[in-house]
Amino acid sequence: MQRIRLRYTKRGRLRFTSHRDFQRAFERALRRAEVPMAYSAGFTPHPKVSYANAAPTGTGSEAEYLEIALTAARDPQTLRALLDESMPVGLDIVDAVEARTSGLADRLTASVWELRLTGVAPADAAHAVAAFLGAETVEVQRTAKNGIRTFDARAAVVALESQETAADRPTDQPCAILRLVVRHVTPAVRPDDVLSGLRAVADLAPPVPAAVTRLAQGLLDEETGTVTDPLAPDREATTAPMAGSAAAPVLA
Repeated sequence: MQRIRLRYTKRGRLRFTSHRDFQRAFERALRRAEVPMAYSAGFTPHPKVSYANAAPTGTGSEAEYLEIALTAARDPQTLRALLDESMPVGLDIVDAVEARTSGLADRLTASVWELRLTGVAPADAAHAVAAFLGAETVEVQRTAKNGIRTFDARAAVVALESQETAADRPTDQPCAILRLVVRHVTPAVRPDDVLSGLRAVADLAPPVPAAVTRLAQGLLDEETGTVTDPLAPDREATTAPMAGSAAAPVLA
């Protein structure tokens, strides 16, 4: 059985696609592309697809990951192209690699997010960021199944900075851009929790909802604060020569 790991995106209006909607679209793409999927046992078999840490509905993403199990070997890049052609534009399959290591989910320990705050002056955003980072704890609330949950949004934040790129402004309005690096903890600290924290410590309230995009997720390098590519170990294992043996051919 071959396992393939894929990276996909949620762009444009399709950032509002729920995880369940994506699952349905992806399973249709698997059938259209005639992918030789492995299926679970039981009365209602399902294709063996494992999703890892999906982004919340309403947020864009350049770095979503899943793994599929096949009953016959396929070239990862050929498979990626076939699946991408079968998916709606905006839900794009952008990378594929054969799984040669274990624990993909264990390598998703942090995310990098971009938060676009249209109508917020960069100076105001910078002031709020400084107040947030200077606080020992920033308590926020979120509605959960069992009621209102209060938790600290500050401890999970590795980095938060305000920046401005004038060329990226959609209008003449001021637009602050925040870059956020956050650890994956329990309970999960999401970009909207950090925005709630900025409102709590500095009364920063964007006049329109923030446009949020996940730029990357992977293993957090504690020394540099960067997030590494979670598929890199599989690529390295694929390209590394195996001593005393020739590489097996892969069917396209």
